[in-house]
Amino acid sequence: MSAGRAALRAEWVKIRTGRSTGWTLVLTFVLCVGLAVLLGLSMRGGFDRMDAGARANFDPVLVGFYGLLIGEIAFVAFGVLFVGSEYTSGMIRASLTAVPRRGVFYGAKMLTGALTASVFSLVTGFATFFTAQAALGPHGVTLGSAGALRATLLACAHLTLMCLFAMGVAAIARGTALPLGIMIPLLFLDSQGLGNAPGIRTVAQYLPDQVGMVMMRAVPARPDAIDHRAFGPWTGLGVLVLWAAAAVVGGYLVLRRRDA
Repeated sequence: MSAGRAALRAEWVKIRTGRSTGWTLVLTFVLCVGLAVLLGLSMRGGFDRMDAGARANFDPVLVGFYGLLIGEIAFVAFGVLFVGSEYTSGMIRASLTAVPRRGVFYGAKMLTGALTASVFSLVTGFATFFTAQAALGPHGVTLGSAGALRATLLACAHLTLMCLFAMGVAAIARGTALPLGIMIPLLFLDSQGLGNAPGIRTVAQYLPDQVGMVMMRAVPARPDAIDHRAFGPWTGLGVLVLWAAAAVVGGYLVLRRRDA
C-alpha cells in the first residue's frame, strides 16, 4: 500500500471514530433543515405584509438558505476539530511519526476532510432547499426554477469551502481554541452587518460568509437593496476558493517549518 493511500485510510479512521467530529456534522444537518422549515413558515405567514420593494427583492431560495449561515458554524467547528485536535491532544507527534512525509500527511488530512464535508454539504444543501420550499408553500419554487439549481450547488460548495478554510486556519493556529474563539463569534455576530456598513462595505463584502450570501442567491439583489454586492455568484465562488486556498497553503507552510 502506498504512503498516500495509507495516510488517507488513517485520516478516514480518525473521522469515523472521532465522536466530536461526527456529532458536529449531524448537528449541521439538523440545524440547517430545522431552520429552513422555521424560516419558510415564518416567511409564508408574513409574505402578505411585505411592501412592494421587499417583494421585488424576495428570493425564496435565499430565504431557505439563511439557515445555512448558522449551520456553517457547525461545519467550521468540524474543520477546526478535525485538524486542531491533533495538536491539542499531542497526537500530531504520533501522526507524523507514522507518516513522516509532512506533505503526504497534510494532503491526506485536507483531502479526507474536504471529501467528507462535500458529501454532507450536498445532502444538507438539497435537503434544506426542498424542506424550505415546501414550508414556503405557494411562495416556494422548484429546483427547475431559474437560478435554483445553481444557487443550491453553490450553497453546497460554500459549506465545503468554509470547512476547508477552517481546516487551514486550524493548521496555522496549531490548535482549536484560537480558531474557534475567532471564527465562531464572527459568524454568530454576523459579518453581514459589517458588509452593510457604508464605511467598510467595499472591503467587508469579500469576507467568506459575505460571498456565500451572493453564491446562494437565485434572484440577483436589486441595485438599491442593502444586500446588493458588486459581484455575482461565480465571482463569489472564486473569492471563496482563494480564501480557502490561502488558508490551506498557510497551514502547510506552518506544518512544514515548525516542529510538532
